[in-house]
Amino acid sequence: MADAKVIPFDDDRSRAGGPPRSARRRSTAGPGVGTAAVSALPGQQDAESPREEPDGSGQAPEPGDGWERQVAAGLAFLRRRVTGEYEVDEFGYDEELTDQVLMSMLRPLYEKYFRVEVRGIENIPSDGGALIVSNHSGTLPLDALMLQVAVHDNHPAGRHLRLLAADLVFVLPVVSELARKAGHTLACTEDAERLLGRGEIVGVMPEGFKGIGKPFGERYKLQRFGRGGFVSTALRAGVPIIPCSIVGAEEIYPMIGNSRTLARLLGFPYFPITPTFPWLGPLGAVPLPTKWTIQFGKPISTSGYPMEAADDPMLMFNLTDQVREQIQHTLYRLLVQRRSVFF
Repeated sequence: MADAKVIPFDDDRSRAGGPPRSARRRSTAGPGVGTAAVSALPGQQDAESPREEPDGSGQAPEPGDGWERQVAAGLAFLRRRVTGEYEVDEFGYDEELTDQVLMSMLRPLYEKYFRVEVRGIENIPSDGGALIVSNHSGTLPLDALMLQVAVHDNHPAGRHLRLLAADLVFVLPVVSELARKAGHTLACTEDAERLLGRGEIVGVMPEGFKGIGKPFGERYKLQRFGRGGFVSTALRAGVPIIPCSIVGAEEIYPMIGNSRTLARLLGFPYFPITPTFPWLGPLGAVPLPTKWTIQFGKPISTSGYPMEAADDPMLMFNLTDQVREQIQHTLYRLLVQRRSVFF
């Protein structure tokens, strides 16, 4: 995979360093962990020998199966982490860690802080591959993480979204490892086609840094979608394209300026200046509690095109423009419908 061609989803993203390619399987060959591995906790007594109450009545207490199961599951999870008895796929994705830890950390932000409302989840298929194409905004890529939670928590089949990320993500310490664990991978043709070929739901934000780093005055105005690399990938895989519009992310960090000098020194595509950052220090990095809406649009089928259509530049342009226009139209409609930025 070292020779994978990078999809031009984001023409001006940083090339500061080569990201690690798809991780290989790193699981140990230990035995599977079933119900026997999470057996009753020490101290549990047989049902025929009830434990006496403090008052000496001798009556058996109500069973605490709920919390006991949670504790047992937690201990089993920690044991698997310590002993290495867990699996990651060839891209480094750790489904158990994502479901039990990473999603749990993001969920309060999703449910309580941004109060995300999801519409059109029925447009995501119950099985098979699909490519979700979304707008990108907010100075920091929180919209990508909220989109991942939205798909998993609202889809009846609990499907997982595998996001294609810019190469800058995979050269940042800690962030790179967490991104791999959460199922993100480099936005290159080979990785995208392999995920779609395995029947995964794949997400891409073609605006890249042009969208996430645009000034507040241009909010909800879609930037250029590159040269249609995502359309070519969907055509080759024969999967539908699902346009997605996110409202609410633009206002979490109103970007009123960009320090290009600091950005060059740090190797970032931009260095944001907001009404609170960097003036308030770390406190200025707290996002505003805006109200979000995520709308999944009607799928655009690619199954009726011949294989050579993926190399037709005019078709790429037309389909890319169709997806972009559908996302932009939905953004305007959602903005007209919302009562307030915060409610």
